[in-house]
Amino acid sequence: MSKNTEIKFVGHPIFKQIIGLLDAINLKSLIIKHNADYYYKAFKAKAQLTTMLCGILSRCDSMT
Repeated sequence: MSKNTEIKFVGHPIFKQIIGLLDAINLKSLIIKHNADYYYKAFKAKAQLTTMLCGILSRCDSMT
């Protein structure tokens, strides 16, 4: 049996792969471009996105 060499993130959790992709698309420049942190209260944009992705991937049904 041969290894599948097309998959780059073999053995890494899916959450870590997604966070790595967010860094690859230069999320910080998008936040600055769209002024996403202008009205933040509790979370900045990257923290909010990370929290929401974690909730989605862990199949949370509610915020409480």
